[in-house]
Amino acid sequence: MKLKPLILNYIAYRKSIGEKFHTNGKYLKAFSRSVGDNIDIEDISTEMAAEFLYGNSPVTSAWFIKHTALSGFYEYAMSRNFINHSPLPTNLPKRPPAFIPYIYSRGELRQLFKAAFCYQKNRSHVEPYMINKLLIILYATGLRLNEALSLTMGNVDLSQCLIIVEETKFYKSRLVPFGNALAKEISDYLKWRKKQGFPQEKTSPFFYGRDNKPLNISTVENAFVRIRQKAGIKRTDNARYQPRLHDLRHSFAVHRLMSWYQENADVQQLLPILSVYMGHTYLAATSIYLTMTNDLLQEAGKRFEKYARDNHNG
Repeated sequence: MKLKPLILNYIAYRKSIGEKFHTNGKYLKAFSRSVGDNIDIEDISTEMAAEFLYGNSPVTSAWFIKHTALSGFYEYAMSRNFINHSPLPTNLPKRPPAFIPYIYSRGELRQLFKAAFCYQKNRSHVEPYMINKLLIILYATGLRLNEALSLTMGNVDLSQCLIIVEETKFYKSRLVPFGNALAKEISDYLKWRKKQGFPQEKTSPFFYGRDNKPLNISTVENAFVRIRQKAGIKRTDNARYQPRLHDLRHSFAVHRLMSWYQENADVQQLLPILSVYMGHTYLAATSIYLTMTNDLLQEAGKRFEKYARDNHNG
């Protein structure tokens, strides 16, 4: 069996059971190009698989994503008797250190929002006012960037203080309510947006870029790098990455948890609600935020001390 059609069959199979399978599918197609689309699957050697996995780069998390993609594909191929063994290495390299998201402080968030107005050296097609409101919405709601950029006018109901996120990362839609403070920001943005002459139809993109087309992810991410630099925010912990745009989402979650601890709320009971709000499929994806910062651990420690003291006195 030729490699390329088998890979395409496998990708179609994974999508047929409800998976987007974008990243793994991309790596499998790259593997096919690397070893040759027309090669028979039986002729792929251990050396060829290792060359694709390792290349000339150090081992990063991408190595393990590629390995997972190939493992699933070879299990599929063996279960259908196209081959009887896998050429993948059985001894895996040491995993790189876990990635640590950056949690912006309240002061840093104010700096970012302010810098969005003045980060451009030369005027571009990206309106600073729009970027400012986008950053505020990303932090205040915890939306993923692609979710925010996919919003239409009909997805934002200001009268109900509700954002409708359609077909998200896991093919699920969800409702994202917001408070009065964000409602004021969105109201101001809608007035500005109308004054700029942007289309007002329900199907019109909520955020616009060049030539009345939706803002794209790379444009916003590149702008954010300059905004962060303008705000003077950088890591000092020798981490591999500087603070990212996606860290606004992490900051939203951690700040929400800290607020609940400070309010003496039942965090364990509220955690599933936060998980649904953020569009996580598994609670474990949200639970990781519980151990993300020293401040959060301190709040949790205070709660435990109070619990222990009250039970001891009782």
